[in-house]
Amino acid sequence: MNFNVLMENLPRRIAAPLAPEICEDLKVGDRLLIGGVVYTARDAAHQRIAAALARGDDPPFDLDGAVIFYAGPSPAPPGRPIGAIGPTTSYRMDPFTPLLLERGLRGMIGKGRRSEDVVRAIARHRAVYFGAIGGIAALMAKCVQRAEIVAYEDLGPEAVRRLEIVDLPVVVVNDARGGDLFARPADG
Repeated sequence: MNFNVLMENLPRRIAAPLAPEICEDLKVGDRLLIGGVVYTARDAAHQRIAAALARGDDPPFDLDGAVIFYAGPSPAPPGRPIGAIGPTTSYRMDPFTPLLLERGLRGMIGKGRRSEDVVRAIARHRAVYFGAIGGIAALMAKCVQRAEIVAYEDLGPEAVRRLEIVDLPVVVVNDARGGDLFARPADG
């Protein structure tokens, strides 16, 4: 086998928080491995973050370049930083996403398609939405090196957590140019 062909088929590695030029370089269908710092947040946490911003308060973490993983992990087993962690359905965060993008959010990880308003907001703010594979939450947990609750502990699994991750596999679903993986015709 040709070494260059083999290397072209390996997923690209990127690190969070995301710089704008990283997002602008990504395109729909790109397979990636994400490392660095990401935050978990689901419906209830998004509602609280939006309310804090509406009051003029700071969000519980710096949104500039941030990546949010739409996940609510299970409790950590002994010796592990986190339990099973997999993506949740992203459209439930759509009412809050444009506001967070305006404030600097650069990436989101979840599953499923986004609304047209969110796809346009992603393009307008030069951000990216990554799809993660559902059903492999125990395997994804192995990508998490450290985890700590940073806000809304009363939400239990839906509390905002700061994760340090290595090689979390994702695919670009919506890119900074308005591309939408769900709008592309199926291959074959």
